[in-house]
Amino acid sequence: MASAPTRAGDTGGTILGHPKGLFILFFAEMWERFSYYGMRALLIFYLTKHWLFSDGRASLIYGAYTSLVYITPVLGGWLADRYLGQRKAVVFGAVLLTFGHFLMAFEGNGGQTDPAINIFWLALSFIIMGTGFLKGNISTIVGKLYPRTDVRRDGAYTIFYMGINLGSFFGVLIAGYLGETYGWAYGFGAAGVGMLLGLVVFVLGRPMLMERAEAPDPAALRRRVAGAPLEWLLYGAGLAGVLLMWVLVQAQEVVGTLLLVSGAGLLLYIGWIAVTKLPREDRDRILVIIFLLLLQPVFWGLFEQAGASVSLFTDRHVDRTFLGQVIPTTWFQSVNAAFIIMLGPIFAALWTLLGRRGLEPSTPAKFGLAIVQVGLGFLVLVWGTQAAGVDTPTSLWLVVLLYFLHTTGELCLSPVGLSAMNRLAPWHMASLIMGAWFFATAGGNFVAGQISALAGAENAESGEGAKQVFLDVWTTTGWVAVGIGIAVLVVSPLVKRLMHLDSLRDFDRDGTGHDALGEDELAEPAAAGFHPATRRD
Repeated sequence: MASAPTRAGDTGGTILGHPKGLFILFFAEMWERFSYYGMRALLIFYLTKHWLFSDGRASLIYGAYTSLVYITPVLGGWLADRYLGQRKAVVFGAVLLTFGHFLMAFEGNGGQTDPAINIFWLALSFIIMGTGFLKGNISTIVGKLYPRTDVRRDGAYTIFYMGINLGSFFGVLIAGYLGETYGWAYGFGAAGVGMLLGLVVFVLGRPMLMERAEAPDPAALRRRVAGAPLEWLLYGAGLAGVLLMWVLVQAQEVVGTLLLVSGAGLLLYIGWIAVTKLPREDRDRILVIIFLLLLQPVFWGLFEQAGASVSLFTDRHVDRTFLGQVIPTTWFQSVNAAFIIMLGPIFAALWTLLGRRGLEPSTPAKFGLAIVQVGLGFLVLVWGTQAAGVDTPTSLWLVVLLYFLHTTGELCLSPVGLSAMNRLAPWHMASLIMGAWFFATAGGNFVAGQISALAGAENAESGEGAKQVFLDVWTTTGWVAVGIGIAVLVVSPLVKRLMHLDSLRDFDRDGTGHDALGEDELAEPAAAGFHPATRRD
C-alpha cells in the first residue's frame, strides 16, 4: 500500500490551519468575481437602455452569454487535466478576462446600428473564453491543496467562497453605482481593474501553491508541433475560441441547440467512462455526480433571474425608496452576497453540528431543499405583491425576502455540490468533472434567459399588464421547482447509498489511491459529510 501523502500545510506554512496557497486563491477569485458580478449587474440594463434591445431579446442575449461563460470551463478543464495544468490555465484565462473587461468600457454612441456594438460582442467573447480557462481550474486547485479525506477540505471551500462573495458584494456596489451614476464605461472599467488585480495576486502567489497545479507533463508542452511549442498552440486555440464565441453570443438560438447536444454528449461520455473503465464504487459515485448535474439547470434557471427578469421587475415595479433615498437597481444584486457572508458561517456550523449528531442531510437531500427554496422565493414575492395589490408598487422587502430564500437555497446546493464534485470524482477526471459542473450551470443560465424572455416578451409590445406577466411566469416556474425539489427529497436516501462515503480513499500525487482514515474517523459522520457554506462560482 502506498504511503500516506503529506498533509497540505506541512510545507509552505499555514494560515488559520490552512495552506497559504488557499488565501492566494481566495484573493485572486475575489477580484475575478468582483469583475464578473460588477459587469453582470449592469448587463441587462446596458442591453436595454444603451443598445436598445427589447426585454425579450436582451434576456436571450443575457442567457446565451451567461450560459457560454459556464460551457467553456469544460474545455478549459480538459486542457488543464491533459496538458497545461491548472496554474497555467488560470493565468491564461485571467489575461483574456482582463482584456475583455477593459473592452467593455468602449461603449460608443449606443443603438444596434452603432459599429461599436462589435467591440461589445468581442468583449463578451474574451470574457467567455477567459472564464473557461480560469473558473473551474481555480476551484480545482483548492481541492488539490488537500488530501481527499482531509476534514479541512470543506472549511477550505467555505473560506474560498467567502472571497467570492466579498468580490461579488463590492463589485455590484462599486461597478453598479459607477455605471448607473456616471456612465457605463466607468462601471465596466472598474470591473476591468478588479480583474487585473486578481491576475497580479495569482501570479505573485505562485510559490504558495506548492507545485500542486502544474502541468502533468511539462516536457510535452515544450514539444514542437507544426514548428511551434505545443503550449503556444494551445494558447492560440484559446484565441481562436474567442472568435467562435463572437459568433455564438450573437446567435442565441444556436447556443440552445449546442447546450442540448453537447450536454447530452458530455454526460454520455462521463457515463461511458464510469461503466467501462471504473470499479463499481467509483462508477456509482459518477452516477451520483450525473444525477446532481441534471438538477443544476432547475435551480440556476430560477436563481439567475436575479440578473435578468428580477432586475427588470425591480427597476420598473418596485418602490426602491429607503430612508428617503432611492436605491440603485443594481444594488439589489448585492443582497445575495451580503446574505451569503452573514449566513455562510451559520450554515457551516449547522452542517457540522448536525453531522456530529448523525442528523445532517445528505448531499442529494440538500439539493432537494435548495430547489424547494428557490421556488418558494418566487411564490412569496408573487403572493406578497398580490396581497398588496398588483396596481401598487411592490415593496422592496419582498424582493429582499426572495433573495433571502434564494440564498438559503444556494447554501444548500452550490458549495455542497462543488465539494461533492471534487470529492467523488476520480483523480484523473477532477477538472473534467468540475468543468461538467459549470457546464450544467450553463444550462441553468440558458434556461434563465428563456424564462426571463417569457416575462419580457409581452412587455416590449405593451405596458398593459406587464407586471402581471412577471407574476404569472414566476408562479408557474415556482410551483414546478417546489414539486421537483420534493421529488428529489424522496429519492435522496437511495442516491446517498451510491456515494459509498464509508470507502472513500485518498490519492497520492500520481493519482493512485490508499486508505487515509482509520475506522474511528470513518465512523464520524462529520468526516464524511460536506460542510462548506457559500457561493456557486
